Order: sequence, then C-alpha cells, then structure tokens
Amino acid sequence: MPQADNPHRQGQITYAVMTRFSRTLIPTLKDAPHDAEAISHKLLVRAGMVRQVGAGMWTWMPAGLRVIRKVEAIIREEMDRIGGQEITMPLLQPAEAWEKTGRYGIDELFKLKDRKGSPMVLAMTHEECVTGHIAGEIRSYRDLPQLLYQFQVKERDEARPRAGVLRTREFVMKDAYSFDRDIEGLDVSYGLNIEAYDRIFDRTGLRWYRVEGDVGMMGGLGAHEYMAPCDAGEDEIALADGYAANIEVASAKAQPVDMPPALDAPEEVGTPGKKTVEDVAAAMWVAVGALIKAVPVVTVDDEFVLVLVRGDHSVNETKLQNTLGKPYRPAGVEEIGEKLGPAGYIGPVGATVRILMDEAIEGGGFVCGANSEDTHLKGVEPGRDFDFESVDVRTVLAGDTTESGAVITIEPAIEAANIFKLGTKYSVPLGARFLNEDGVEASVVMGSYGIGPARIVAAAVEQYADDKGIVWPAAIAPWKVHLVSLAKSGEPEREKADELYEQLLDEGIEVLYDDRDGGAGAKFKDAELIGCPVRVAVGRRGLADGVYEVTLRRSGEEQQVPVEDGAIRIAEIARTIT
Repeated sequence: MPQADNPHRQGQITYAVMTRFSRTLIPTLKDAPHDAEAISHKLLVRAGMVRQVGAGMWTWMPAGLRVIRKVEAIIREEMDRIGGQEITMPLLQPAEAWEKTGRYGIDELFKLKDRKGSPMVLAMTHEECVTGHIAGEIRSYRDLPQLLYQFQVKERDEARPRAGVLRTREFVMKDAYSFDRDIEGLDVSYGLNIEAYDRIFDRTGLRWYRVEGDVGMMGGLGAHEYMAPCDAGEDEIALADGYAANIEVASAKAQPVDMPPALDAPEEVGTPGKKTVEDVAAAMWVAVGALIKAVPVVTVDDEFVLVLVRGDHSVNETKLQNTLGKPYRPAGVEEIGEKLGPAGYIGPVGATVRILMDEAIEGGGFVCGANSEDTHLKGVEPGRDFDFESVDVRTVLAGDTTESGAVITIEPAIEAANIFKLGTKYSVPLGARFLNEDGVEASVVMGSYGIGPARIVAAAVEQYADDKGIVWPAAIAPWKVHLVSLAKSGEPEREKADELYEQLLDEGIEVLYDDRDGGAGAKFKDAELIGCPVRVAVGRRGLADGVYEVTLRRSGEEQQVPVEDGAIRIAEIARTIT
C-alpha cells in the first residue's frame, strides 16, 4: 500500500495527506459524454469527479468525493450549532410504517420482499423510521424538543434520471427532523433550521434564494425551498423585490389585457374549425387574454370539474391539485361531450358541473366556447352568466406583479434543499404521543429538513464554470492549491517543486501536486478543468527570476510570488480567497 507523503498533526489527531497527481485517481477527459446536456454533467465527468454506473447511478471519484465531504462538513457544523444530534437510520425498512402513513403507494418508492416474503422498502426519506423511534422513546413534554439528523443514502425509482448527478435514483441526503410539543415550538425549530440553512448556503459560496414551496408528497403545514439559480435548473422561481416562490405555488397580480366591449348578454359567434384560443382570438380580432380557456378534469373520486383560466394563462397542476385536495386527470373526449359539448368549443355558460375560475379573470366582455359545434360566445360576464368558485390556479408569468407592485421575473433554478412544517402528519398514524404539562396525551409536532450535498456541488459547477472548466468556490474546492511542476523527475526545478509542496502542507494548505512527467499544456488544461482556486506553477523560467507563478482560477489574475518565503505568501492567498 502506498505511503502518505506527509503525516500532519491537527490538534491531537494525526492524519495523512496524499495529493500527488501521479498517485491519485483523477481520470480527466478531453470530451464530455455524448448524452450530457447540463454543464455540471459534462464537467464533473471530464474532471474525473464522477463516473456513471447506470441510469441515475453514479460513483463519486476521489476528487469529487473531497468536494462532497467539504459540503457535508459545513452542513454538519451548522446542524450541530443549533443543537442537532447526528444519528444513522437504515435504508432498508419494513413497509408497515409506510402503509400507515399512506406513502407506500408512491410510484417512486422502491418496494421489495425479503426471503420470508415480508414487504420492505428502500427509504426515499426517513420520516417513518425516525417517528417510530420517537414514538418508542418520548413519554413526557420534558423530553421535548428534539432535533435529530443524519447523512444517509436515499433511493428513488426515478422515471427519467437526467442531468448527471442532479436527478438520480440513488443519492446521499442530510435529513433532519424536529419534534416539539406544539405549533409554537415547531415555529421555533423551523426558524433555527432556516438560520442554519441560510448560513450553510452562504458558506458554500452559492448564489441562492429561499422561496415558498409546495408541501408535495411530504404533506404538512408549509414549506420552503432553497434554490440555486442556473440554466440547468429543473425548477422555476418567481422573483421580485421582497418576494420569492417556486413557480408551483407562486401568486401574483396578472398583467392587464385589452378587452372587447361588454354586452348586456352573451351573443353566439360562428367559429367553424377554430378550436384553439389563438385561432379564435385571431378570428374574432381580440386579445388571447380576452378568452376564457376551459380545462375539464376528473378527480380521483370521479368528480367532473371545469377549470377556467384566461386564454393567455395556463393551469398550474400543483395549485389545482392543492385546491381540489386530491389527484386528478384530464377529462376524456367522451366525458367532455357527455357533460358539456364538443371538445374545442366548451365553456361555462349553461354548464351544470362544478366550475373553478381563476381569480385573474375579472370583469366582462370575455369570449368562451358555447358548448356547441363551431360556435363561441362573446360578451360573457362571470357571475352574471354562470356561477363559479374563485380560486388561484394559474401559473404566474414574468411581468406579473406582487401585491406591492413589484414586477415578477422568472428564473430556472436547482432545488438544493427543502424544509417542511409536517405538523402531526406522521406522528398521528405512527402513535408518537406524549403527556403535556396538564397530563393530557398529545401528538408530537414535527418538522423535516432536507439538503442534498450533490445538488450543492452540481449547482456550484453550473453557476461558476467557464469555457475552460470548473471554478470552485474556495469553501468546497477539492484542494485549495493546484501545484504544477513544469520539470521532470531528477531535474533541479522538480526538487524545488517538491520542496514547495512540503512547505505548503506544513502551512496546513490542501494541495494537489501535479508531479507527472507530462507537458505543461496538458497539465495547465487539467488544472483549469479541475478548478482549484489557486494554481502555482514551478518552472525553469520563473525560478530563474526567483518567483513562483501564481494564477487565481476565478479572476485569472496572475501574480509572481518570490521564492523566499513563497510558501507563506501562497498560503495567505489560499486562505483569503473566496
């Protein structure tokens, strides 16, 4: 087994450092995988940070794992700072608790049976397991609050893994769970975790937003998401001064639309063959937003519902499902014909079904389908011509405004973390109860707090990479300094590079030392690709001038550092760079 280059002492712990490129598995590539689209997918593979095993399954190679460990260390420090207690729970779990909480039917949950035929799951989160522990251990209000967390593998039967390490079937997540006596206690725990997460994202160097989110499959009383804006983001966030929300739940005041004159009553208009809002608007010389778009859906319990949005808007699936309180599907052509009329010409006037109308539809003079072939109505006024329930079910658009008048912009972003106020969603079915101050039994009130180290890593690559490669924020870089020897073994310049390497290690600086007998061009390209914050070149030309050649990766700034006390000066640069 190779020996470490230099054992060092940190406090009372002796650790070894082996960072010579010639002894480290960093398989850099000239070209990206042919199927890679996201910048992080391309560069993490090319830089030898990750390798794919199968669809949605990845190995973190030595350099990539160093970055993951840096992120985990920041997370661990901040969780410990707010009183978090680290545990480890099993990935493989009995299915019984998942059946009790209603999550066993989730399509993305891996399900299996052991050799005895007992149903098991591979956990995608650990609410069921940790709540079971609390149910077995907590008896009194004096035992609360508690905050437990872990770093653990999660499995998700993802239908379409994509974007490298961004959407995978297996990943490590830090998941934390708070347990309190009441909602007021949950608010305190939730606030502490927000403070911790804010510090985590500040320390990693990402650009980020904390936004309102949807509770989704987690359920509960409310949620926030931590979003890192970048082009590869699979989510979209609505942003304005004093406002930030996931597009799934964002609300805003719609932009005004030019409306045709109001009428005393609806009038029929022939529109043969015109079935889309664009075609009808063009034929009637009105704005698309002057149409009422009718979207028929059927709930899981077979209720037929007609959803109305402005013609220039679209139905937000998440908001609609939250409004209905149950899953739904688009209505079929036969169902539409039976309940309303021919598809393409349906509308709310005269309909006898439940109608949900988006609140952006205001005033009168609208155009909508007449529930008759080749016919629309003009001069339609909600309330006068049909009854409805007013709801917010549209997707906000760039240019909409907040209540204060701030203009909304839309940005793609990576969801790197999410936090939920679970309430008693899990404690009630799993029997996590305690005796309160009055001796009355009550259910524990919970919160959950997840964060994905791999997503933070990918987001950092997406946000800061340039045309040469990765540009790591200093706090999570695999090494602070990439030392490049431009000489071959046995040459005096190589000995000087070896000496600087040892001096930097003695200064406590993490160094990747490229000691390979290769050309300068290839070494510099690898340094730019791997993206450490500081590159130091040791070669004949620089040494002849008595200097080490230092380049800062992000800015490209070049410095000549005198060889005398050079290690001290380079260490100072490495410690202060961000």
